[in-house]
This record gives sequence, C-alpha cells and structure tokens, in this order.
Amino acid sequence: MQNLLLLAVCFGAGMLLRRSGRVPEGGHAALNAFIIHVSLPALILLHLQRAPLTGAVIASAGVAWVLFALSAAFFLVVGRAARLAPQTVGALTLTGGLANTSFVGIPMIEAFYGNGGVALGLVIDQLGSYLALATLGILIAAFYSGDRFCAQKVVRKIATFPPLIAVVAAFALRPCEYPEVMTALLTRLGDTLAPLALASVGMQLRLSELKGYRSKLAIGLAFKLVLGPALILGLVLAAFGVESQGTRIMLFEAAMAPMIGAAIVASEHRLDPPLTALMVGIGIPLSFLTVPAWFFVLERV
Repeated sequence: MQNLLLLAVCFGAGMLLRRSGRVPEGGHAALNAFIIHVSLPALILLHLQRAPLTGAVIASAGVAWVLFALSAAFFLVVGRAARLAPQTVGALTLTGGLANTSFVGIPMIEAFYGNGGVALGLVIDQLGSYLALATLGILIAAFYSGDRFCAQKVVRKIATFPPLIAVVAAFALRPCEYPEVMTALLTRLGDTLAPLALASVGMQLRLSELKGYRSKLAIGLAFKLVLGPALILGLVLAAFGVESQGTRIMLFEAAMAPMIGAAIVASEHRLDPPLTALMVGIGIPLSFLTVPAWFFVLERV
C-alpha cells in the first residue's frame, strides 16, 4: 500500500505543479529524458543481472510479447474501422498493449500473492514488458509517428535505446557480483523512476480534454484492462491451464494498468500525447478496481 500511495502522491504533485505554473510548458520532457537515460537503465541493471532465469520463468515473460502483438492487431483493425489518425492508433497500441508490470504490478503481486512472487514479476517486467518496449515498441512508435519511415534510422533508435543497452549489459554482467557501492547507487537511481514517471504523467494530464477523448479512451482501457487479459487467459487455458501460482501471477501481470514507460515513448514520438496521458492517468486508478477482480477470477478458474 505504501508504494501505491507514493504513486498517487507523485501523480497529484505533477498535476498541481502544472496548474500552479511553477513548471514551464513542456517541462515533463526533462523528466522523461532522465527516466529513459538514467532511472530505467539503472533499474534494469540492478534487477535483471541477478534475476532467476529458468525456462518456465522466461516463458512467462513471453506473455507480455503476446499481449503486445494482440494489441497491435486489435488497434490496427479498430483504427481502420473508426478511421482513427495513425498517431492515435500508435498511442493506443503502446499504452493498450504494454502493462505496468513494475510500479503497479510488483506492489499488487506483494499484496495478493506475497513476496514469493516478486522475482517472477521482475523477470516478466524486464524480459517481457520493457524488452518489448525497447524493441517492438520503438519500431511501432516510429511507424505511427508520421515521420518518413527509414529502416536504418529505426534500427539505430532501437540499438541506442538506453534501456535495451542496459538489458544487454545486465546479461553480460550476470557472472559478476556487483560491489556494494554499485548496488547502492543503482538502487537509489532506480528508485527515482516511479515518482518521476508519475509526476511527468500528472504534468501532461489535462482532464479538460477528457470530453473529446472519451470514446478512444474507453476503447483503449477496455482492451488493456478487460479484453486483452481475457484473450491471454483464454490462450493459456487452451494451452496448459492455470494450476500453478506462477501461471496465475503471469496472467495477473497481464491485467495491469497501461505502462508509464510506453506512454513516455509514445509522447516522445508525438503519438497523441493527450490520449497517452489519459490512458495512464485514468487507467492506473481504474486498475485498482479491475485488478482485484482479475485476482478473484484467476483464483476460481
């Protein structure tokens, strides 16, 4: 509960700072740059370097990729049927297909499944959600951004995306033991991610724009919080069932709110920034109702 309270306070602080005029217009961009280049790589280097990597655990991370693929297909079809702008389709694909498996997901796992499920949650987060964002997410963001699509430029963006570099470095450093000072440094830097990310979203959120985005927001959140997890549950049931707690945690993570990092990447590529802010700003509080409902369902399947 302490982590969730922190999210709420930082989100509200971001909104208040923007309303007070103490932060210049576009001030969130500086926070986003720090998150992408410092906070997130530090978190990846800290946790992925020592996370357990069994076959079953790695397979669990694959669910995040499947959910993202389903999102891309769903919003492509919906976008064409509803004649949505490419930037809107891109925003919905990123925020509707990538779950907040860390800052909402990890506290939720602790609350509903205990500390024993946190390690699995971290691997799903790093090898699933964030690795998908660092590769396919950048590709989709570039495709829908409206800029001239250049394969060489996109490959360069993916290869130089700091979180992906951190993933590669974390794997290379797995045989090593971090010095205590490095662990402490990475911990402190990684801890800045959640408060800065929520403050950034709060700065971008304008509830006055909700009226013009209600239908798009409803479609995006309906997929992320209800339809997407239901499709994943159906696929898992058809394949091997949900008898183990690890499988339940994997499905539980798929039901989380939209990913803050995905909203930041979408915003940086000018993918309908008001909609991306609303998806996170409305989706996270709403998930406090839908996620417990999914726990109830998973425990009774």
